[in-house]
Amino acid sequence: MASKGRHFWALVALLVAGGLLVNYWERAGEARVERAALKDFPAQVGEWRQRRPDVRFDAETEAVLRADDYVLRDYALPDGRTASLYIGYYATQRSGVTYHSPLNCMPGSGWTLSQPAVVEIQPAGGGEPFEANRYLIQNGVEKFLLVYWYQGRGRAVANEYWDKVYTVWDSARLRRSDGSMVRVLVPVGKSEAEAVAAATDIAARIAPELPRFVPG
Repeated sequence: MASKGRHFWALVALLVAGGLLVNYWERAGEARVERAALKDFPAQVGEWRQRRPDVRFDAETEAVLRADDYVLRDYALPDGRTASLYIGYYATQRSGVTYHSPLNCMPGSGWTLSQPAVVEIQPAGGGEPFEANRYLIQNGVEKFLLVYWYQGRGRAVANEYWDKVYTVWDSARLRRSDGSMVRVLVPVGKSEAEAVAAATDIAARIAPELPRFVPG
């Protein structure tokens, strides 16, 4: 009986402490972190150079995305190969605003996604390798290699559901739910393998630059 009583009061104490912690987080609000604006993302990463001014979405698309900051930019290699980079940053996801997965928005725009796979990205200059999603996407005669992942609070994650779990955990632990989706598109020419190599290469060059814009 005494043992059951101790367990009961320990559970009560735990529930009270949890309630106080949740109440404190609600009152304290989301922690804010210093970061650079994505418009200042490097115009050159490795041999990839920005090839034209940044693209801005129309007001209707921006209203759907609801990103706090984003960059949509084309890069090119000296040999003419090109890539498109999109980074959408969200300062908080507590209010229900979150990344738009390509799996949800691209089919609605007429794109078909096939050959799902995971690729390993080894950041240029060292650092922990991480996994990213890889798809072949096509709309009529246009065909691209898509690579994307979720980045935030010191993690790069391919799996959308694990990213949500980490977001909830970090929201309680750090009072932070900020983060981003990073997407690379590379045209598929004669060789799909060449497109994969180009996409993983620019992703590897991008990765070390991200912490300044998407804080760890």
